[in-house]
Amino acid sequence: MTTSLADDFETHRPRLFGLAYRMLGSAADAEDTVQDAYLRFSGADHAAVERPGAWLAKVVTNLCLNRLASARARREQYAGPWLPEPVITSDGTLGPLESAEQRDAVSLALLVLLERLTPTERAVYVLREAFAYGHREIAGVLELSEANCRQLYRRAVQRVAAPEVRFKAAPEQQAGLVESFLTAAREGDLAGLESLFSAEVTWWSDGGGKVSAARRPIEGREKVLRFLAGLLGRHASGDVDFAVAEVNGHAALVARADDRLLSVVTFEFHEGVCTEVRAVVNPDKLEFAGRQLARV
Repeated sequence: MTTSLADDFETHRPRLFGLAYRMLGSAADAEDTVQDAYLRFSGADHAAVERPGAWLAKVVTNLCLNRLASARARREQYAGPWLPEPVITSDGTLGPLESAEQRDAVSLALLVLLERLTPTERAVYVLREAFAYGHREIAGVLELSEANCRQLYRRAVQRVAAPEVRFKAAPEQQAGLVESFLTAAREGDLAGLESLFSAEVTWWSDGGGKVSAARRPIEGREKVLRFLAGLLGRHASGDVDFAVAEVNGHAALVARADDRLLSVVTFEFHEGVCTEVRAVVNPDKLEFAGRQLARV
């Protein structure tokens, strides 16, 4: 590939990564997909590629559809709950997140909901919601009829419909609540932690069988507090550094030891209390975010 064509590809790389990540929920797979697209672009007849951005988006979308087909079978064998890979977003990795809608569109909560969709429904939803593609453009990418794409989009929106508690806290409020959680956790203040949780809070842990983690969701405030008390006891020596970072568009808790990322914990808040906690501790899923934090 000539220098100019390589440079042309690099201008599209961030957008392509954002598309692949939203499609796959995996930063590692998104990187691999973008690299595959690069190889295809380098071998293409460039005289026939009138709009490189559109051509590459189509290639990446179809590569993601292939990956999703095999990923579903792997996830059925996954040890414990499956959560998406977290991404630090304060560095613009997933593009500008200037509105609540943009932040919500990359949240772990929404990415979990996208797992309800078929691969094609997910492609239609992501292209429409995250990249503002028209139905005619989507039809061209997926080689489907425009009417079919509209139907797939309506179905996807209905299937992604979430409980009314979703995405309610403003960014500043959420950051303050995560800071309060961190302060209470550092001080071993279980009463303070109790005040932050709703009675029906659920804690999800994704260890993937690689590290110790709850294999089932922990439901209810009392059980979550007992679980947290055990975690705090194991980290009482102070060898773990906790901090607040922007992850997938929202304030989250990151834990590191010896410059190694141990966990990323995201929260959903509604009316000042936490209703959902998602903790990613699978080391394979923390590699991308760990590299991001190492560059800070």
